[in-house]
Amino acid sequence: MTGQCIAVVSGKGGTGKTSFTAGVGTALAQSGRKVLCLDCDVGLRNLDLALGLSDRALMDFSDVAHRRCPLEMAVVEHPKIPGLFLLTAPARIPSTAVTEEEMRSLLRQIRARFDYCLLDAPAGLGSGFRLATCGADRCVVVTNTDASSLRDAQHTVMELSAFGSGKLHLVVNRVRKKMLRSMHSTIDDAIDKAGLPLLGVVPEDDELPLSLHHGIPLLLRSNYNAAAAYKNIAKRLQGQRAPLLRIR
Repeated sequence: MTGQCIAVVSGKGGTGKTSFTAGVGTALAQSGRKVLCLDCDVGLRNLDLALGLSDRALMDFSDVAHRRCPLEMAVVEHPKIPGLFLLTAPARIPSTAVTEEEMRSLLRQIRARFDYCLLDAPAGLGSGFRLATCGADRCVVVTNTDASSLRDAQHTVMELSAFGSGKLHLVVNRVRKKMLRSMHSTIDDAIDKAGLPLLGVVPEDDELPLSLHHGIPLLLRSNYNAAAAYKNIAKRLQGQRAPLLRIR
């Protein structure tokens, strides 16, 4: 059985894609899966920070795609989370960009070695977005509850029309119940506007910036709020049933 490559995307920055990728990747690894988190944000990478792997990666995905080194040499395994690996993005825009065909070839290698690969796409719908999604099996669109995020999520879904039914999912991130009430908004509104099945709801969590500051993955610090949501989403990605997290 080959692995799955899941692109994590959004139409705008600040929706929490990178924290989501790190959290769900950690949860999948803790459930016994072999997981690769692939940072696709060339020049602005920060998935290593969210995973607590800052400056550990010496090679990046362009080195593998251009055959300067094998995949096994470029990935970095987390020292405290067995089965969780990082393949980072180039720190600078390379002189020769990775093509979509080279990315698809890289993902074929990854599927043969990992159960799951989560691709953390850059914000927006440009070339980085296309590179992250061109060879993915599924996409998760991450949005917040504000009007601009929901509109951008709609635009993102339009760009992903090549993905068939069951291959696109919505995550509503950074949700505060009080804010939903004050905006007269509900999670159902977000689902309706994005037009996607709901994969999960993640509450705003003050532990996230603390985890990032200390360089420790959230799930090594907490089992509640966002951490609990990430675990439930990881279960659903594996075909298991898990309740939607209640936002308090």
